[in-house]
Parts: sequence; structure tokens; C-alpha cells
Amino acid sequence: MLKKLVIFGILIITSIHAFATGLELNTPYPVKKRVLMIVTSNSKMGDTGKATGIWAEELATPYYIFMDAGIEVEIASPKGGRVSFDPASLKPTGQNEASIERFMSDPVAQQKVTHTLVAASIDGTGFDALFFPGGHGGMWDLPGDAGVTNAVEAAFAANKVIAAVCHGPAGLVTAKRPDGKSILFGKQVNGFTNDEETEVKLSDVVPFKLETRLRELGGKFEKAPNWQAFVVRDGQFITGQNPNSAALVAKNVVSAIKRPQTSNENSSNPLK
Repeated sequence: MLKKLVIFGILIITSIHAFATGLELNTPYPVKKRVLMIVTSNSKMGDTGKATGIWAEELATPYYIFMDAGIEVEIASPKGGRVSFDPASLKPTGQNEASIERFMSDPVAQQKVTHTLVAASIDGTGFDALFFPGGHGGMWDLPGDAGVTNAVEAAFAANKVIAAVCHGPAGLVTAKRPDGKSILFGKQVNGFTNDEETEVKLSDVVPFKLETRLRELGGKFEKAPNWQAFVVRDGQFITGQNPNSAALVAKNVVSAIKRPQTSNENSSNPLK
């Protein structure tokens, strides 16, 4: 009898401890959210010889919005390994946006951009969201990379969040639905506009105009005046117009992976 009471007491104490620490058998462990940022490997602007790459603010600002929200972040690129920033997006040390200064002095972040994962090795369903920072470099290599396209198509099929800012939507233009149409067909989308491309005098340099291509694919392109922060969300897709939109896109991604939107929900500038 005494032995039974001792065992019963141990079971009660164990149950109370498990409940107090959130480890009861019927309660799953909290799963950390994950975002994969896919960036360009290209550092040259076509045949011009001009240097390009990732636009620093479009990587650094979202990166810390995700990290500071407790989200795990990985960075991949078509070729893997070291990637380059567009020199036009960087100022001398101490003169950059706070997120860029933080990123450039962060050894963990620097490890991730000097040892990016190869996109072809990535399972797009293993992340809650894909995020494409911009930078003119991506206009050349993101659309033609099979690894990038496969990751996007897998994420699309699994109804994961797919986000991009500025020239980042270039990473989405070759991804297709099972019926052969673009994953962007019929979706409200946004990205670097033709007017903005003209203003920076690169319309004749880029391999295609992003706004035009998104429209050709059947996307319902929405836009704001040049350089205004602007974001469009349509179901699993979140797209932003320019560098000034990077933070807004990232905040919407955080919101989306905490409360997924249904496929028929859409909005412009959903979070401000």
C-alpha cells in the first residue's frame, strides 16, 4: 500500500511539473518559424561592366525584422558562397542606415553572406516563407536559375508565404503552376516600376523591365508614386515596390506567418 502511495505521489508531482513547464505529453513543443532569404549571386550589370549585387537595405532591414521577431533566417543564392552588395547601396562606415551598420558588424550575418546556401540544395517547403531582397543583380541570374525556380514552385504548392521587394520579384517570373501558367497569374503584385527604372537610367541596361514582365505573366500590377513605400498582399504573395518598402514587406511577412491569409484575401499596404 505504501509503495502504491509513493508511486502515486511521484506521478502527481511529475504531472504538476510537466504542466508548469509546458512539457505535458499533449502539448507540442513550440516550433520556431523560418524564413529563407534568396539573393543574387550576380555582381555585374550585364555587359556594362558596372558593379551591382544585392541592395544592402533590402537584405539588412528585413533580416533584423525577422531575427528580432524570433524567426530563424537562412540566406541562399543561385551559386552559393560569397555574395556581393551593390556598391551604390553602401556608404562609408557610420553613415549607413542603422540596419546596414548592424549587419556589416554582425559576425553571424557576415558568415551567412560569405557562405550562402546553394538554392538548388534547398527544400522550399522547409521554410514558412521565402523572401527575395532586390538589387539590380538579380535581374540577370534569379530568373534563369533552376534551383531558385524549383524552391519557389515547391513553396507555392505548399502554400508558403512568398515575398519579394524591389527587383526581388525577378526571382518569381519563371515559376509556374501545374497548369503551366505563372504562379503570379491573376495575383495582385508589385515591384520596381518602369518609371523608377527610367528615373535611375537603367531601362536600356536591364534584360527586361520588371513591371512589364509581371504584367505579361498575368499579374495585376499595382503601384504607388516613385520611391513611395508600397506593399501589395494577395494570399500567400507579398510584394513591395522599392528599397523604401523593405521594412513594410518584412513586417507583413512576420504577420503572415503568424496568421496566414486565406487565398481569396488581398490588400494594398496592409501594414503601415
